[in-house]
Amino acid sequence: MSTVSDRSLFWGPTLIWASTWHVILYQLGSGVPILNSVGWRFGLAALMLAAFAVWQRQSLRLPLSAHGLMLATGIVQYSGNYFSVYEAERHIPTGLVAVLFCLMVFGNALSGRIFFGQRVSGRFLSASVGAVAGVVMIFWPEIASTGARPTAAYGLAIGLAAVLAACVGNVLTLTLTRRGLPLVPVLAWSMGYGSVFLLGMSVATGQGLNFAWTSSYVLSLLYLAVFGSVVAFVLYFKLAQRQGTARAALTGVVIPVIALGISAIFEGWRPTTLAIAGMVLCLGSIYVATRPQS
Repeated sequence: MSTVSDRSLFWGPTLIWASTWHVILYQLGSGVPILNSVGWRFGLAALMLAAFAVWQRQSLRLPLSAHGLMLATGIVQYSGNYFSVYEAERHIPTGLVAVLFCLMVFGNALSGRIFFGQRVSGRFLSASVGAVAGVVMIFWPEIASTGARPTAAYGLAIGLAAVLAACVGNVLTLTLTRRGLPLVPVLAWSMGYGSVFLLGMSVATGQGLNFAWTSSYVLSLLYLAVFGSVVAFVLYFKLAQRQGTARAALTGVVIPVIALGISAIFEGWRPTTLAIAGMVLCLGSIYVATRPQS
């Protein structure tokens, strides 16, 4: 993994997670409860990560003191974060959720500074503001219609909770790896705990354990587990380890732009002039933010 370029570490998870926006539609239309679908996704991902760790001859026997943090990571990042995203989208437009997640850039910059002593330049922060503004322009029609929804305030609150959970999950994972623990086993345990928590919640709330043996559900689940969870998270946290949490969070700013391009191909989305201008502003700002210091 040390031979992988910074550019690949950035664009790998960005392109994968952008594609998952479309793939998740096959999960949502299956009739399987969200708690089950997300639980199966991370349970399968945890097993694959464990197998990968064994193949790399990395021990899965981690210190008992680390399991508390891995359990917290599983509950916060792989349970609370993902469930809150789906719940938020029931009450506010997906475009507003996308904008909320752009705020991770600033949340990660703050947490990186507090917990890891990572500094970011004024140029980076200014460019990040421009990138977020570009995403707002892209989704402005959806954002403007938010006030007409009676439960918009709740949706906004749960969406912000999802962003907070993602930021906290980043801190917990990087805290564990900074203690010298290998990333892949840490992710395997964390996703495993998250899966058990989600499926346990599903049983406790009377939704039971459900699965759909249709090709669309199984294939989308495999894609989300293999690429959306195993590959993307390993690359993302390698990027965060190498370049800092704030720069890694820029993936969340680019993802909506690429996802809309995929939507235009598969779902018939047509960009407005404002959306195109927002895309240009967003991508231009990302280029400025990620350009090496002269």
